[in-house]
Amino acid sequence: MDKLEVIDAFGALAQPTRLDAFRLLVMHESDGLPVGEIARGLDVPHNTLSTHLAILARAGLVKSERRSRLVVYRADLDAVQGLASFLLKDCCAGHPEVAAAFAATASSYGAAPKKGDRS
Repeated sequence: MDKLEVIDAFGALAQPTRLDAFRLLVMHESDGLPVGEIARGLDVPHNTLSTHLAILARAGLVKSERRSRLVVYRADLDAVQGLASFLLKDCCAGHPEVAAAFAATASSYGAAPKKGDRS
């Protein structure tokens, strides 16, 4: 990723509903989620969610596919890896113990937030 792509991605994530939607999609990466399930899970109206998902898609963070009558969204994990690589490219000034702490954090799992959770 180049600097402008990273800025676009972080700009897209710099809004609570979009961040929550992205985190929810990361949790369900293997299968993705239909738009209706995302809307219900986040308690967001469909038209509002569609706008947010379009912003995430333009930033390259999510992809959609039509499955019969459903539109299913998935997080683009290559984009997540690109963001992390960009941020950590010059990490740690040669201190492997610091780099190891980042690697341990990246391998841990957590739950997606509920609406209103700002953690």
